[in-house]
Amino acid sequence: MKSRICDMLGIEFPLVAFTHCRDVVVEVSKAGGMGVLGAAGHSAQTLEIELNWIDEHIDGMPYGVDLIAPTSIAISDDTSAEETLTMVPEDHRDFALNILAQHQIDTKDVYAKQQGGGGGFLTKGRATNIIDVAFSHPIKLIANALGVPPRYMIEMCQQHGVASAALVGAKEHAVKQVDAGVDLLVVAGTEAGGHCGEVSTMVLVPEVCGAVKDSDVPVLAAGGIVTGRQMAACMAMGADGVWTGSVWLTVAEANTSPIIKEKYVQADSRMTVRSKARTGKYSRQLRSPWTDAWESGEAPNPLPMPLQSLVSEAPLAKVTKLAEGGHEGAKQLATSFVGQGVGLMNSIQSTRAVVYEFMEDFLNAQERLQSAIED
Repeated sequence: MKSRICDMLGIEFPLVAFTHCRDVVVEVSKAGGMGVLGAAGHSAQTLEIELNWIDEHIDGMPYGVDLIAPTSIAISDDTSAEETLTMVPEDHRDFALNILAQHQIDTKDVYAKQQGGGGGFLTKGRATNIIDVAFSHPIKLIANALGVPPRYMIEMCQQHGVASAALVGAKEHAVKQVDAGVDLLVVAGTEAGGHCGEVSTMVLVPEVCGAVKDSDVPVLAAGGIVTGRQMAACMAMGADGVWTGSVWLTVAEANTSPIIKEKYVQADSRMTVRSKARTGKYSRQLRSPWTDAWESGEAPNPLPMPLQSLVSEAPLAKVTKLAEGGHEGAKQLATSFVGQGVGLMNSIQSTRAVVYEFMEDFLNAQERLQSAIED
């Protein structure tokens, strides 16, 4: 295809797939798109293991890494794990435990083995360690998911000939990213799973494309995109390709919990909620009694990132484990990040089948548009 994204990243089809599963990274890249591994939650050591595996299996095809180094975060490099844990009020933990108890889940020791730290969200120094690991491998792209990328990341990209990318949810954020020197913008509408802004993809993509048109920085559209026809629509609005995430949560190779996969496949597009209660910043996730409780008037106000994650992740990990074992209360509570495109994710297919379906659907949409023009 003729796309600046294809030229920049060395891929055949401008479909970028964000995923926490290394198998999906490999399969998307081998099928003609680009897989991007989410580094959130990884230490330098575990990321090294994952990237080594990808290098051994991807047959030299291009891939990338995505990290989360927020512009603002409630801890610093000097904050110890123990200090971080003491910053979480007991009222928040008690509220979370009460939700579990109401669904007949034993709350003993939920937080007993909890580790402090950033919860996958990187301070400046911790981001540097992850960036160093990423650049020790043949990556073609590295992205920051929240805020302007660390200056060190942009400088390393320039030195190594790697594309730097940043996710944005507002026009003014896109302009700041271009001024900071990023090579590629991922413009994510509010439909997106995980962290997202307020403006819809249909509005945000042309708005940002217009705002940065003189910069020559390519745009990847994101947010609710799970089909080739949506991809064609975004490219008609000015995008150079798409960044996708939710659609890879239900592929056969994904390491998504089987219980969560089942809930995704059964959900419609109205079964998501945008809330600060998971991470401390707005993120979109599958609605459940857990999310309903945090949106009620009885819930304490969410804590700033990364403290809210220290409230939510341990209980939700227990919920998922119990749900997989058949616990009915846990099945009801189970939730995870996903976008509004979940309503179009109705079956479990192989990763390559999804990529090829994207290609076919894109071409069919292109032909329909061309036919309408000729008529």
